[in-house]
Amino acid sequence: MTASELTLPDLLRQGLDVVFIGINPSLFSVESGHYFARRTNRFWPCLSRSVLSAAARAALGVSRLEPHHDRALLDHGIGFTDIVKRATARAGELTPAEFAAGVATLIAKLERHQPRLACFQGITGYRPFHNALSPAAAYAGLGLQPLRIGATRLFAIPNPSPANAHATPAEQTLWYDRLAAQLRDQR
Repeated sequence: MTASELTLPDLLRQGLDVVFIGINPSLFSVESGHYFARRTNRFWPCLSRSVLSAAARAALGVSRLEPHHDRALLDHGIGFTDIVKRATARAGELTPAEFAAGVATLIAKLERHQPRLACFQGITGYRPFHNALSPAAAYAGLGLQPLRIGATRLFAIPNPSPANAHATPAEQTLWYDRLAAQLRDQR
């Protein structure tokens, strides 16, 4: 397998509450074998401070989730995938054709697994998805989206990458809390 063929496996199954959707895996994450593996990524610390992960943290007996918990979270209703599965050093290396193909593949995954919420980690990932589904529809911004894939609601939050200076860690945690509130409201 060449370096360009390496990726992270989808962590998906039926009955998930939320699937976190990244733009694409980083080379570092692929080397480690876990989602959001770089220590400077804010995903794990912010998710760990959120009410969204409280039940999983309690069940796993940890106060903070780490990248090696990604597979265990399947048993707690949380899954992971990416729009584009090709690993790169930076998302800017991806082509529009890769995003287009990734959107079609992601739609099929969401139709097959039907999570309650699909949470896009960043506008850069959500925008091509939105444009492919409904190019004439106004973009809704962060939060709950008006579009659905079957029964799956779509939600967009700021990208947890440290390169995204638009959201502080406290704001990022708030977005995970909003995601938890949306799940409660859907029951």
